[in-house]
Amino acid sequence: MKFFSIKRTFLVIFLTSISLASCVSNKKIAYLQFDEIDQENVSNTYTTVFKPDDLLQITISSDNIEAVKPFNLPAVSFMASTNTVAGRAQQLTYLIDSKGEIDFPLLGKLKIGGLTREETIKMLKNKLDPEYVKSPTINIRIANFKINVNGDVKNPGSYIIPNERVTILDAISLAGDLNISGKRENVLVIREEGDIKKEYRIDLRSKKLYTSPVFYLQQNDNVYVEHNYARIQSASSNSNTSLFISIAGTLIAIISLIIR
Repeated sequence: MKFFSIKRTFLVIFLTSISLASCVSNKKIAYLQFDEIDQENVSNTYTTVFKPDDLLQITISSDNIEAVKPFNLPAVSFMASTNTVAGRAQQLTYLIDSKGEIDFPLLGKLKIGGLTREETIKMLKNKLDPEYVKSPTINIRIANFKINVNGDVKNPGSYIIPNERVTILDAISLAGDLNISGKRENVLVIREEGDIKKEYRIDLRSKKLYTSPVFYLQQNDNVYVEHNYARIQSASSNSNTSLFISIAGTLIAIISLIIR
């Protein structure tokens, strides 16, 4: 009877330990629970800054259709055997090179790396009007706008964003949310700013997130979610779990023999 009492006590202690280890405080996982929203510094606007390797789709419109044709060239591929167009023609895109330049029809090399969309449109209008196109309407979008979400999330990977407006919360949603073991209080965002990579740390539990410079993400931003301590410890101990169970079983057997 004494042996069974010991076993029962051991089992209670073991189950209690497991229960306590598995309990997660809501304060550690709930988003936007701390602080107040600083409405004066919250902005619903975002600025796109063009960078090398951006693939731009630039559309020039005007009442004079003939005048804008040279600036809206189609991108086509040809079949070598018949020298005919293969597939459906699409609008030509422009890749910003390592110098921040694109090669634009008639205008030649244009340096737009580091410029915002508004600054680029203004520059193009000044170069086109009135010599080439009178009162042109210009639209520019990034065809390869993407962000990367990695670390302790359900679906890590790269995500193409069609409209260029994406918040850190949008990015987390795209990745299927953080796992319970993801550290909400210290999410890392790595951003290219000019020739340097800059790191930002944000706390998803705080409403100060809304005023963070990385609340609105930019193209090629990298979001990384760290694993919490328990997850790291669990990963390091998983390989030894079967050994610990075997040792525990052996110890119980030895105790049983001694008590007899």
